[in-house]
Amino acid sequence: MTEHAEWSEAEAGATAAGHAVTPADAADAARLVAFGLQPKLQPARDQEYADLLRRYREDPPFARLADAVATGLGLVVLEVSPRAGMAVTAAEDSVFAVRMGDYARRTSADGGDRFLHGLAHLAVAALAFPRPEDLADDGYIGRVTVNGVDAFVRQACHRLEERAAEQGEITDPVSDAPGLEAAWRVWARRTATGATKDARRLSGSTTGIVAKAVTFLTDSGFLQRTGDDGGGTYRTTARYQLQVRDMAGSAALAELLDLGVVPVTDGTPTLLPPEDGDALDLVADAGLPFHSA
Repeated sequence: MTEHAEWSEAEAGATAAGHAVTPADAADAARLVAFGLQPKLQPARDQEYADLLRRYREDPPFARLADAVATGLGLVVLEVSPRAGMAVTAAEDSVFAVRMGDYARRTSADGGDRFLHGLAHLAVAALAFPRPEDLADDGYIGRVTVNGVDAFVRQACHRLEERAAEQGEITDPVSDAPGLEAAWRVWARRTATGATKDARRLSGSTTGIVAKAVTFLTDSGFLQRTGDDGGGTYRTTARYQLQVRDMAGSAALAELLDLGVVPVTDGTPTLLPPEDGDALDLVADAGLPFHSA
């Protein structure tokens, strides 16, 4: 993580005395931030990017300048390293922030499905990094499948339904209420693949929603597609790990993990098998993903 977000007066004076900031320095700093906004670009494949990263690490005044450029653009610098490049995330008021409405337009989702897309993103994050150790380990790579994420959410739905029944809560779907307690009711009733005879995945089906989520994450440089098994297999990138670390305090993510669908036992991430797979409306071959350190 970087610690250069703000300049003190003393630092600014020292910079002016020892290394006057030139227009070329400002251009290089902006160029580095621009590289950071290209999430699929890998420093190992771009010499200029690698050189600017090296300068960032070795030249503190330049690092502070690059951080100031990022801050001015409404960006938060998560990490600057050879593995992640200049990993940035957009603050809520940044012009670069992707809001749920924007995401819905990109994925052609209607308003009623927006929180289902949000749940899909939460599930991918929870399944990719089910333990705190996974987020803390820079070498950890999470793997997910489209069908596996859907199976995970349906299993979570089953747990939430059981919990609601135990507490005597109303279990009828409520599509306009916030939170997981509402989302599971809609997800559980939605078909996994659609109603076509050949079981093609429809965009409004739950696997269709998950597919849109992982495609968006892949296009954003957070996941990499590795195969077609399980509706599509994906591995996490360093940038996604940093992004999930940043959102790890989210109440919804914590609630998903607390359901116990992803148990912490001997340290090996796994998923509990459903008691009755047919009852969960799982698609065929909904293989649940493995994770490797």
